[in-house]
Amino acid sequence: MTAATLPTRPLRHDATLIGLVGLAHGVSHFSQLLLAPLFPWLREEFQVGYAQLGFLLTIFFVVSCAVRALSGFLVDRHGPRPVLFAGLGLLGLAALGFAASRSYTMLALCSVVAGVGNGVFHPVDYTLLNRKVGKARLGHAYSVHGITGSLGWALAPALLVPITLAASWRVALLCAAGLVFAVLAVLVWQRDQLQVAPLPPAPAAAGRPAAAGTFDFLKLPAVWVCFGFFFLFAGALSIVQSFAPEAARQLHDVPLRWVGLCLTVYMVCAAAGMVLGGFLLADPRRSERIVAIGLGLAAAVALLLALGDVAGWAVPLLFGAMGFFSGTASPSRDMLVKAAAPDNATGRVYGVVYGGLDIGQAVVPLVVGTLMDQGAYRGVWLALVLLQGTLILTAFNVRRARRTALQPA
Repeated sequence: MTAATLPTRPLRHDATLIGLVGLAHGVSHFSQLLLAPLFPWLREEFQVGYAQLGFLLTIFFVVSCAVRALSGFLVDRHGPRPVLFAGLGLLGLAALGFAASRSYTMLALCSVVAGVGNGVFHPVDYTLLNRKVGKARLGHAYSVHGITGSLGWALAPALLVPITLAASWRVALLCAAGLVFAVLAVLVWQRDQLQVAPLPPAPAAAGRPAAAGTFDFLKLPAVWVCFGFFFLFAGALSIVQSFAPEAARQLHDVPLRWVGLCLTVYMVCAAAGMVLGGFLLADPRRSERIVAIGLGLAAAVALLLALGDVAGWAVPLLFGAMGFFSGTASPSRDMLVKAAAPDNATGRVYGVVYGGLDIGQAVVPLVVGTLMDQGAYRGVWLALVLLQGTLILTAFNVRRARRTALQPA
């Protein structure tokens, strides 16, 4: 039974489930930034360079990518609840391990554990939402899911840095572990809301692709087009998070104290855009158009920052506009994957497709970081524009690939 065929559920039930899934997703994004805000302190503590510290993030995302694909099979076979609890438990253990680390090697081992824990979330989250939330509220569910992820990213530095300054980085990571285990306790308390029976193999519904065998879904072109879409999406996001604020400072004489503000404004406005995106998704057939318009406007703002003569005070405002436009596309982006997933392979499809996020975050920064080292700041922004434009084309290719899969042989 899918969201489309669910009987009407009371708003309270859907809202509770959406809130629980969003809470778990926020912890996932929070845990992705456990180390990065603490790099200055870790560098001094362990006498390593930023390249070595950055490699810890590479370990995290490579492991997460592998686990994300595998966890989708576990979700389809055993249901999402036990996989979710295991993932949260591993993230909490990893945070404790980071806090207790006495060597770089121990940090690396804990990064592996954290990557395993992080890898479960998208197959779990979207299986719960797609299977238990009514169709009329699914767009809003995707909005909340995206918003909580953005808030999780924002919470990590806001929590960890002040605690580090007041006490130490070890105390900060202990507090992070406490937060993760507190969320796990809440989800265990509300475990009945997260119960979903595993799906047996089933024939395709009308107008939907089928995946009778365990790996048959890998033959669907739409799955791999979605994978490419998320690779590009993660690459664009990594440019915004890691390089775009500093590149804008160099191009437009932005005061140094405003560099961090640019990213904060972007994330807050992206969350606001996701709220609007949920309402725009009342008709799922508009998914590709919403993605195209949102990302097209975001690309136009990025092009202005790349080539225009922009006053320094206007740069944070333009970051906010870019974030808002990108945010409106996020719920429709998730609906594209749902439309491409066979009814009996949701976890597997989301596991493979969202692996593109991890690979994009691991690969694109290596290329764009080279542009930064060479002082090609305008090239950084043009690379962002290129990725955003390619994303638009890829979104429409998802629809074409899905229609091809549905045509009778």
